[in-house]
Amino acid sequence: MENTVLIIDDEPKILGLLSRIIELEGFKVLQAENGKAGLKIISNKDVQVVISDVKLPDYNGVELVAAIKEIKPFIEVINLTAFGTISDGVQAMRNGAFDYIVKGDDNDKIIPLLYKAMDKVKLQIKVADLEKKVGLSLSFDNIIGSSPAILHSISMAKKVALTDATVLLLGETGTGKEVFAQAIHQESTRKNKPFVALNCSGFNPELLESELFGYRQGAFTGASKDKKGLLEEANDGTLFLDEIGEMNVDLQAKLLRVLESQTFIKVGDTKTSKVNVRIIAATNRDLKEEAESGRFRSDLYYRLSVFLIQLPSLLERKIDIFPLAKHYLEEFSLKVNRSDMEMDQAFINLLTNYRWKGNIRELKNVIERAVILADSSLITADLLPFEFHENPAQPNGMRMEAIEKQHIKKVMAYTGGNKTETSRLLGIGLTTLYRKLEEYGIS
Repeated sequence: MENTVLIIDDEPKILGLLSRIIELEGFKVLQAENGKAGLKIISNKDVQVVISDVKLPDYNGVELVAAIKEIKPFIEVINLTAFGTISDGVQAMRNGAFDYIVKGDDNDKIIPLLYKAMDKVKLQIKVADLEKKVGLSLSFDNIIGSSPAILHSISMAKKVALTDATVLLLGETGTGKEVFAQAIHQESTRKNKPFVALNCSGFNPELLESELFGYRQGAFTGASKDKKGLLEEANDGTLFLDEIGEMNVDLQAKLLRVLESQTFIKVGDTKTSKVNVRIIAATNRDLKEEAESGRFRSDLYYRLSVFLIQLPSLLERKIDIFPLAKHYLEEFSLKVNRSDMEMDQAFINLLTNYRWKGNIRELKNVIERAVILADSSLITADLLPFEFHENPAQPNGMRMEAIEKQHIKKVMAYTGGNKTETSRLLGIGLTTLYRKLEEYGIS
């Protein structure tokens, strides 16, 4: 991006002088003698900063700020005036001006100010680009698959996204419930507000309550100051409650109150707090059966399931296995600086016929491990875990221990010796990993 400055002033001498000073700093300079000409340049050229006189033949320079911002919000405007007034300065800043300076004081101020304005523009554009990328990555367009089952789920989710209705996502572990929750939020009117996720199975009942509702100072030992709960953090946005079936009955009653009245009471407080939050819940349990058996509040179940979406397992969408695997292969091959990696047909066949109890999450881990283990650009069937083969052969007559040792060494090298990450990729406990490292003499 070229650093371009537009100067708007009806005095040719000032226009020429400012242009020369700014060009000496390496900026590209464009000129306009009135506001109308300046707006035309802004509409057709890539301009980052405008330096405008306040008194123009056809415009008040302070009002021109608002007109410029309407065309291109990221442009920063510095107003120059011969006779500065506090009211004009205040109004210029309200209209979005970067600064307002008096001519005569500008010789020492203009260049440092210009650099600061240019830095702000670049930062704003960078943030906007990142937000756009994040928005795209969280949208329905990022959900891979063309099977009727997944397309039906996407269609349902798109319809409810436009409302404020509570949503209950059902599906096996690893089917992408949080991905769907994020996409629903991203397609809603709340997309510019917070999306907050909480896994209800990760906390004991007392800690889950304080995480969800927050607490007052002195509510319990260690509560040295007030703390916001995730409900408040998600205010005006979306709160995603994963594994909702793990929430205990007492807390379920308090959540029901939130859904019915958008109010709650913090731990250790006596006052009611109010929020405006959309709830999306998810579970891998049969929540209706849980409610009928008394293990889950039936009133909360019916309140949560205003709009219920069932996410299909990977076995119900087998035609999506290959495109998903290809996507993860591209993602992980970039991490090892190999852009030419591909899967052979035997590898693809085993993927397609596998039972996939862990669904998409398991598929992702399998592809990551295969990329780590591959010695060439071709991903072959022997790189799959033993459970993929009905009668796993031992290549090259190697003993199982030798294969396991080689496997652990490759994963350790990939993670740079990070034992926690290695145990995660291997699918074994950290204690088990330490035992095997000692057994095989791997340091």
